[in-house]
Amino acid sequence: MEKLIFEKSSPGRSGYSLPKLAIEMKELNSLLPEKFLRKNDAELPEVSENEIARHFLRLSHLNYNIEMGLYPLGSCTMKYNPKVNEVTSSYSGFADLHPLSTEEMSQGALQVMYELGEALKEVTALQGVSLQPAAGSQGELAGILMFRAYHIAHGNTKRTKILIPNAAHGTNPASAAIAGFQIVELKSNEQGRVDLEDLKSKLGDDIAGFMLTNPNTVGIFEKEILTINELVKGCGGLSYMDGANLNALLGIARPGDMGFDCVHINLHKTFSTPHGGGGPGSGPVCVSERLVPFLPVPQIEKDGDKFKMNFDKPQSIGKMHSFWGNFGMYTRALTYIRMHGAEGLREISENAILNANYIRALIKDNYKMPYSEYGMHEFVISADYQKELGVNAKDIAKRLLDYGFHAPTIYFPLIVHECMLIEPTETEAIENLERFAEVMNIIAEEARTNPELVTSAPMTTPIRRVNDALAARKLNIRWKAE
Repeated sequence: MEKLIFEKSSPGRSGYSLPKLAIEMKELNSLLPEKFLRKNDAELPEVSENEIARHFLRLSHLNYNIEMGLYPLGSCTMKYNPKVNEVTSSYSGFADLHPLSTEEMSQGALQVMYELGEALKEVTALQGVSLQPAAGSQGELAGILMFRAYHIAHGNTKRTKILIPNAAHGTNPASAAIAGFQIVELKSNEQGRVDLEDLKSKLGDDIAGFMLTNPNTVGIFEKEILTINELVKGCGGLSYMDGANLNALLGIARPGDMGFDCVHINLHKTFSTPHGGGGPGSGPVCVSERLVPFLPVPQIEKDGDKFKMNFDKPQSIGKMHSFWGNFGMYTRALTYIRMHGAEGLREISENAILNANYIRALIKDNYKMPYSEYGMHEFVISADYQKELGVNAKDIAKRLLDYGFHAPTIYFPLIVHECMLIEPTETEAIENLERFAEVMNIIAEEARTNPELVTSAPMTTPIRRVNDALAARKLNIRWKAE
């Protein structure tokens, strides 16, 4: 087992050397207030430079990554990030630009922000944009805060409820609740779509808005979306689209054309910016004309040949992020969009849809399919057949690790029992899709013939199966020398 860096520590070793100071050294204790001083020296490992390098390289080899293999990771697409994105984002004019630079010194950066915003407006068929939110979840919050500001501006203070389907991403009700709204849950029908009769029964003059993912969380397109949005708007509500699954719609369908007032875009899921480990994230929002006055400030505007930041928006919900957002994600996303163009963006979605449905076709005889029709860029299966044999979705996910694959999302959405949500993205070659499907079918056969093999997995990983519940409840990451 790989030792901790602390266990490799040996007194007196150092991974750095610093030049002698050319100025007089002052004792920090005399310069800093006592409340900022450590009571004891920091217990840091003492390790040589080459051992540090070897340690972290070995750790990186233990960590699954997109360069190692397919990520069938469902609701959080681990999409391949083209290396050209890193080239453009590392240009010194972008990477070294101070966030407090003046408009005159930031024209290139402002142009990137303006052009990305214009591209996102075109993709979504909406009239306003803010790049500021630092994640999809913060984009949701920005959108729902704009809903609230819109209704308050029109004197509709009794609109206190947001309608959300029971298959929604968990951040949807969380964002609406943080914005001060009451959540009203909508049922899904047998096809995995919004139950229209349930929707109609819950509409009224207290409805502020409706939040929906389309295609939805089980990977199926809401065919009645025009009717749904007409119903919501008919009672005076606004419609919000969770853009988590926009990777299925590029160049095919646009949220604005469906009647949505707001959509957030996860740049990592659709436009190939980095994702994972808590950031960096970016969740721009695009809005319809009636929500434009409420967008976060500043708004990036073009004035002749110059670009400027406009803070003069009296109805704005204010700022959602320090400075202007995670700028490095903008350069990457704009690079991706400009490299592909309109035709290329459509091909991205077409290939994502083909890849998902190809895997579905290859494994459908061995797993329960909760919904009969083919979906879009992702699909759900159920491990109910395997559950009858004593094997559950988590067992299958862990067994995949033994075959060199990352596990898909499991037990989400909650409306599907023993759910597994699979999304391969558009970048996978047919050989990878076929190998993943082959392994899924092998595991289904193992569940039938040797279930204990699956329930004991993983067996080839550095750490075998742990007690998940105990680890979550009694997490201990503090190391102490024996």
